[in-house]
This record gives sequence, structure tokens and C-alpha cells, in this order.
Amino acid sequence: MTIQFLIRGFIVGFIASVSLGPVGVMCIQRTLSKGRLSGLVSGLGAATADTLFAIIAFFFIALVNSFIEKNMAIITLIGGCCVAFVGVRIFMTNPAVQIRRNQGRKTDLWQDYISTFLLTLTNPAFVLWLILLFSAFNLQYDPTAEDLTRVTSGFLTISGFLAGTCSWWYLLSWVIGKLRQRFRPHHLLWINRVMGIVIAMLGAWAVITTVIQIIEDIHL
Repeated sequence: MTIQFLIRGFIVGFIASVSLGPVGVMCIQRTLSKGRLSGLVSGLGAATADTLFAIIAFFFIALVNSFIEKNMAIITLIGGCCVAFVGVRIFMTNPAVQIRRNQGRKTDLWQDYISTFLLTLTNPAFVLWLILLFSAFNLQYDPTAEDLTRVTSGFLTISGFLAGTCSWWYLLSWVIGKLRQRFRPHHLLWINRVMGIVIAMLGAWAVITTVIQIIEDIHL
């Protein structure tokens, strides 16, 4: 039944988003310092980019594999530098100042959305993970099927994926938002410091391991 594509797509979207990488940590930090809506919108930015990757992984697997294999080092270096920069910026930010600044005025939600959208796009290797998930749940594009079947299955799969990833970000922002009232400004400052260090280390690790790999390849 075609509804299975929607259900399986939802499961893949939810599972693919659960990993708390740099974007997930950023959404938590924004929820704590700026409010639940900011965290949710930030998550939706990541969900949009993930859905674009899902479309590529579902329909253009061969093309994506070739591109990623040829440009993996450059992609990883750029992504790692972006992640490290975000981590340092979070570390240097005082959430208490953010909270006071955001009181009485609307948060720049577009900036929250665009920043996580662009950051997520710096990790196209995520497509490989999606390919594995789609394969595991038997969600594969069949070019030999009838036109209506191909269009319907593709639309339901991607729609389910989008619903799944958005559900995860809504759940995460809701849970963190509930806990937000328990934190005092000095608690938030230390959370910012820790999360900033974690994100920066993730980015630095990606850059360092890539550079080491490039050096090893040169000497071979």
C-alpha cells in the first residue's frame, strides 16, 4: 500500500534527525537562551536542509555518491571550519544578555532558520547516512515503475521524511523549553560554555582528521 511509503519515510526522517550533532546542540542552546520558538525554528532550518538531502539521496543516489567521493576532503574541511566557528561564537555569547535583549521584542527567527539551514548544508556526507536508512527500510526509487507509482511513492516518502524530521525538532524544543524555566542566568552561561566547547571540538576534530588523511594520502 502507498501509505507504507509515508510511514517509512516518517520513521527515516525521525531517526535521521535524532543524532545530537552540532546543529542539535545549537538548537538546544537557542531554546535555553532565546526561547522555545527560536529553538524550533532553528530545527526547522535543519529539517529543510535534511529534506533536500533526502530528495537527492532518494532520486539521485549515483550522482551524489560520485560527487561526494571526489570532494569529500574539501567538503569536510569547510564544514568543520564552519562548525568550529559556530562553537567559538556560542562560547563567547552570554545568554543572560541574549535573554534581556530578546525580552519585549521579537527574536530574529529568519536568522535562526537560515543559519542552521546553511550549517546543515555544509555536511552533504549526511546523504550517505540517508542512503543507508532508505535502503534499510526498503525505500528505493524505481525508474522502471509506472509514472503514477513513481511520483506517488516519491512524494509520500519525502513528505513522510519531512514530517518525521520536523516532529523530532518539535519534540526536542518542547522538552528543552519545559526545562528552561529551571535554569538561572549563571546556569545558562555555563551551558553556553560547555556547548560551545563541544561544538568547537567537533568541528576541530573533523578538520584535524581530514588534514591527517590528506597528508597520509600524499605520502602514499
